[in-house]
Amino acid sequence: QVQLVESGGGLVQPGGSLRLSCAASGFTLNQYALAWFRQAPGKEREGVSYISRTGESMYYSDSVKGRFTVSRDNAKNTVYLQIQNLKPEDTAVYYCLRGPSIWAMPPRDVWSVSSNYDYMGQGTQVTVSS
Repeated sequence: QVQLVESGGGLVQPGGSLRLSCAASGFTLNQYALAWFRQAPGKEREGVSYISRTGESMYYSDSVKGRFTVSRDNAKNTVYLQIQNLKPEDTAVYYCLRGPSIWAMPPRDVWSVSSNYDYMGQGTQVTVSS
């Protein structure tokens, strides 16, 4: 069965860095786009990054642009989210989601909506605090 397992979260001081991983199984990763979303307590789930099947196209939300970098290693069935210069407002549970196989370069109002994805992992907690 399809599984997405996130890891790499933790407690970090402001300005610190983390690398989140999303290990995929039960499907051929190179046939699907993936995205990272996050959800803070009391807030709606927010799409922060998208990466196409081949990794050639990457999108970011304005709130993380310049600090977050998404990448993928299809040979290792893993997608990564490198986070630099963490801020307290980055505190959230981070999820990876699998997009439809037909996606290549969806517009922002499509890739940033979690209901357009078919599978989601259990999430990894990122807490930014001094």
